[in-house]
Parts: sequence; C-alpha cells; structure tokens
Amino acid sequence: MNKAWTFVVLGSLFEVCWVIGLKHSTDFITWAATIAAIVLSFGFLIKATQMSLPVGTAYAVFAGLGTTGTVIAEMVFFNVPFQVAKVVLILVLLAGVIGLKLVTGKSQEQGGES
Repeated sequence: MNKAWTFVVLGSLFEVCWVIGLKHSTDFITWAATIAAIVLSFGFLIKATQMSLPVGTAYAVFAGLGTTGTVIAEMVFFNVPFQVAKVVLILVLLAGVIGLKLVTGKSQEQGGES
C-alpha cells in the first residue's frame, strides 16, 4: 500500500471517530474531539488526492471504509444488534472498495488516467 492509500485509511479511521462523536458527544471536550476528528479526517483525504489518487476513487474508498468502520464500532461498542443483512451488505461494500483500489492501482502503473 503506498502512502496515498495510507492517508485514505487514516482519514477513514478518523471518519469513524467523528461520526460516532456526532451521536455521542455531550460536553465541550467530546465536541472538540469530534471537530478535531473531522478536520483530520478530511485533511488526510485531501492529502491523499493531492499526492496521486483520483478524487472520485479516493472518496469512494474513504466513505466505504468509514461506513464499514462505523457499523462495526456501533455493534462492538454500543450494543447495536447484529443483523445478517447489514453484514452482507457491508461485505458487498468492501468488495467494491477493494475493487476500486485494485483497478486504480493497475491504471496508475500503466500510466493511465483514472
């Protein structure tokens, strides 16, 4: 995984933090942490697109990983009930994210535009 993709993954991790923060923040400190997570999340995404990744692909992967992480975090930390349909759809989403990464990697190696 190259540095640009690492930034997308880091941005997605911070996205999970700020999405959870939007729902569960109750005081100044937790709201400040949520705002910091928003800034870091989009900062990493912007950095990744400035380095080499196509904006559309980077954002799709960012959103897909963030959505997946948020659903998993809700199940693990906030006792949201496990639903088979939800997990199957998350797996479909992840398959699309992995496909985008693979296609983008091959296109960049061949010198093509994505």
